[in-house]
Amino acid sequence: MNKLNLGVLASGRGSNLQAIIDACAAGRLPARVAVVISDNGNAFALERARRAGIPAVHVDMGDFPGKAEYERQIAGVLKEHGVDLVCLAGYMRLVGNGLLDAFPGRIMNIHPALLPAFPGLHAQEQAWCYGVKFSGCTVHFVDEGMDTGPIILQAVVPVYDDDTADTLAERILEQEHRIYPEAIRLFCEGKLEVRGRKVYIK
Repeated sequence: MNKLNLGVLASGRGSNLQAIIDACAAGRLPARVAVVISDNGNAFALERARRAGIPAVHVDMGDFPGKAEYERQIAGVLKEHGVDLVCLAGYMRLVGNGLLDAFPGRIMNIHPALLPAFPGLHAQEQAWCYGVKFSGCTVHFVDEGMDTGPIILQAVVPVYDDDTADTLAERILEQEHRIYPEAIRLFCEGKLEVRGRKVYIK
């Protein structure tokens, strides 16, 4: 099977990026990370990419007159590296039409809550403050909304009475590192079919 080229967008430390890199290196994913792009020049994700011999590109939104031009630049870098699937890994910007139109049905995101509950920022803290007994993480395809795209995989974790938002986040992160590479594998193997809001695994 031919390996698919992944393009990863990250804004921070890139622990999910590392999980993807590791899964590729271990042969668990029929894919390779072709490029890592960050909107934050100081993101540790860029350093992780460099250490793995992966092109690391900083695209600063401040260098562009607007979001459309910024996303056009990112789409250009992704296409230059032959990217088949775009993976958001802690990318802190809402994706717009510039990327959605360039990669229709080919952008994935990992979110640290059981969508549709607790979309947006600080989802683990939102869940903890709300007092839920279970939380988790969601891999979904990206659409124009905030964490509203069709759900691919979810994992559930318990919330304990003595948890803090941080301990809950750590427990969720372990599951993120497990299900994100799994969802990417299913995509690479052609096993995901989207019908309306639902994703069917063949």
